[in-house]
Amino acid sequence: MSAEPSSSKRPRCLDLSRLVSRVGRGPLTGVDRVERAYLDRLLSEDAPLYALIRQPLSFALLDREGVALLAERLDGGGQWGRADLRGLLNRRLNALQRRVHADIRRLARASCPRPRLSAMLARHLPKGTRYLNVGHSNLTERVLTAFRAQGAEISVLIHDMIPLDYPQYQREGQPEKFEAAMRRVSRHATRLICNSKDTRNRTAHWFGQFGRMPEATVALLGVERPAPRPGDLPEGLPTDTPYFVTTGTIEPRKNHALLLDAWEKLAEMPGETPALFIIGSRGWNNEAVFARLNALRSSGAPVHELPGLSDGAVAALTAGAHAALFPSHAEGFGLPPAEALALGTPALANNLSVYREFLGELPVYLDGNDSYLWAKTIYEMATTNGAGPSDEVELATLPTWESHFNTVLSVT
Repeated sequence: MSAEPSSSKRPRCLDLSRLVSRVGRGPLTGVDRVERAYLDRLLSEDAPLYALIRQPLSFALLDREGVALLAERLDGGGQWGRADLRGLLNRRLNALQRRVHADIRRLARASCPRPRLSAMLARHLPKGTRYLNVGHSNLTERVLTAFRAQGAEISVLIHDMIPLDYPQYQREGQPEKFEAAMRRVSRHATRLICNSKDTRNRTAHWFGQFGRMPEATVALLGVERPAPRPGDLPEGLPTDTPYFVTTGTIEPRKNHALLLDAWEKLAEMPGETPALFIIGSRGWNNEAVFARLNALRSSGAPVHELPGLSDGAVAALTAGAHAALFPSHAEGFGLPPAEALALGTPALANNLSVYREFLGELPVYLDGNDSYLWAKTIYEMATTNGAGPSDEVELATLPTWESHFNTVLSVT
């Protein structure tokens, strides 16, 4: 009997269904970026690598060569090929999606109808392959039982338990859908990867109710200094006077209402009201905030919505801000405040335990329900000489991807 390969040589299968689903849908979200970090790191490892991708009515399995070519296309360095007949017959896909899925079929080592997944894995995956799902796009009973049938170890990265902790902030039906997925993870996963101790504690609470808590490894996500690209910014933004930014989908959990309250108070204070740039798209269950934003736009108030900015534009705008503002009611991790700090921009944040865990005393913590305190602090920052961007925070003080993967790849 041959010895089991060392952790650095273990065959791994990374689920890339989420990244593929995001093609053509604008800048990557936080979870998307985590999946991309795993893709890049596993491609750099000298070990067998596979990727599973859910497609319409089927699954595709890529080997290392196919994964590398897919990564090039996701980067924009490779062009998507022509749509094939199967794609052209699928009216639910747009033109780009037809090309993407046709290319994946061409790159695939194997593909199969969904009911044949277990047979495809048995035929094409080496024994001992470890399945990694960090994007949550494919946590179905079919997928998890198919890998279990191969004797595979299953590792799932848990980003947060917010849909269960704060169901009032979710789309209708989302808490139930999320709970069903987490119950499947509770039954089938070999190991959980938690992005913080806070997430692990919240996961343990819920999984204890589900009946089983798999072994959990805590690995803080890596923080990288974003690369500003001022040339990507829209023309005409009022960036020559003090301004502040907030980054994230405009949804109830992000607490944009507090910032709008604060800006109403700022308008009553002496001097010119600073600008607020809201970087992100409109989300859900937030009609009152949307109505206020529409009214502010009509009134000419210095509050600007900026959806769809590139990562480079977000970094450029953040780097020049007097501060980045994060009054969220809840976060699973929270990369934007860490990235703002890495750019040398002060961060004002709600006093959340997860921020305390990985950012320590670097941000300025304010009560997420006290709009007057936020307005007063923002006013002082906007009017005090020397306020605004400062020296960049040493990245050594922030968690790194190297540390994350050293922890994760030693156990998966």
